[in-house]
Amino acid sequence: MVAITEERSLSSTTPEIIYPSSDGEPLAETQQHASAILNTFGLLRLYLQNQQAVVFADQFLYYIEGNPKARVAPDVMVVFDINKKLYDNYKIWEWKQNPAMIIEVTSAGTKDTDFNFKKMLYEQLGVTEYWLFDPYGEWITEQLRGYRLNAAEIYEPITDHCSQVLQLRLEADEYLISFYRLDNGEKLRTLEELELAIQAAEQRAEQESQRAEQESQRANRLAEKLRQLGVELDE
Repeated sequence: MVAITEERSLSSTTPEIIYPSSDGEPLAETQQHASAILNTFGLLRLYLQNQQAVVFADQFLYYIEGNPKARVAPDVMVVFDINKKLYDNYKIWEWKQNPAMIIEVTSAGTKDTDFNFKKMLYEQLGVTEYWLFDPYGEWITEQLRGYRLNAAEIYEPITDHCSQVLQLRLEADEYLISFYRLDNGEKLRTLEELELAIQAAEQRAEQESQRAEQESQRANRLAEKLRQLGVELDE
């Protein structure tokens, strides 16, 4: 009985480990970098909405239990086979699923961290695909570069820009990333683009309806004139 009491006393004094969800830093260093992150986040969320997957944007990824300093904040991260809900941060040991894909929107100022530290870290964590997007082409001339784990769990360049994880082809499109489905080549559209497409379709339908109504009225006027001339029309 005494031993139990002592154990409870010790456990009650053990400080709780806090894993913050924010460091107060801005989302990105420029508005264009932020646009690239948010555009990618929105497209992938929409694309994966019916799959058991969660897309994170600029949220802490904790990778060592008990060490809150062991963290990074990937610009965009996709994790499969976890509960679809809102997360403050992501702890690998808690959900026991490694991120399947991470995209960093990089620049000359973050090159060393993105290409050296993060590339090595994500490789060690078993992140299947790691993509780097340089909107201004400051150090990646082609703007977009991807890596995939091989059989030896080492990153190799993705030469065709196709993501096996997402079944999408990625392309640098000026200052943003465009995504194309591998099964039919269709480009993923943003919510704004989808809304514009719906509005255009509704406008076309309205125009067709008006045109049909005008044709009907024209036909009725013609029929009335023919009847006035004594021409009987077959019903």
